[in-house]
Amino acid sequence: MNILDVNQLQVIRNEQAIFTDLSFCLQDRQRLFLQGDIGSGKSTLLHSLLGFVPHAQGEIRWFGQLCRQERDFVPLRGGRVGICFQHSADQLFGPTVLDDVAFGPLNQGLNKNQAYDIALRQLERLDITRLKDRSVNTLSGGEQNFTALAGVLSMQPQVLLLDEPTNGLDAKNIAKLTALLRELSLPMIIASHDQVFISTLTDPNRDLSLQF
Repeated sequence: MNILDVNQLQVIRNEQAIFTDLSFCLQDRQRLFLQGDIGSGKSTLLHSLLGFVPHAQGEIRWFGQLCRQERDFVPLRGGRVGICFQHSADQLFGPTVLDDVAFGPLNQGLNKNQAYDIALRQLERLDITRLKDRSVNTLSGGEQNFTALAGVLSMQPQVLLLDEPTNGLDAKNIAKLTALLRELSLPMIIASHDQVFISTLTDPNRDLSLQF
């Protein structure tokens, strides 16, 4: 069974088709790279895969389950499918970095000690423990990116959706992000215009690319 099957998907916004008859699948441990110009529909596709943007036609199947309505997508957003938005600040709202990263596990029903322990481990994993007591409003763009990713990973997702993950990162932190994503065995869908990042991360024997 594939992780994700998309068949003849069509999304319409403002009476205009963003894409139509789009079909692809995602297998375990596979990365799918979405490439194309700004405004070509890459972010829209990621949002539609979790039901944030409704699709007009076609099918989305996650883990073999057909997802048509809001109630079908809600369980996926609870952590099974993790998404990092293009603008990381949009998903940061905790008073501190540690609080923000712990929010997901708390929302999944873990007690405070368990949630904060998981959050600390993720901050250590991403080498940003020094930020734990900082207000999310004081973070740089790159720090926001890593904090958002730590929050997503703290919910132990089975799939990662990443929208322009190198935005705001310098060369050193792009290398750090690339190494981290290589270590993860999760299937991923990554929207990016950064060709160097894509070429460095891609496994030509396994990964796929979709041009918009």
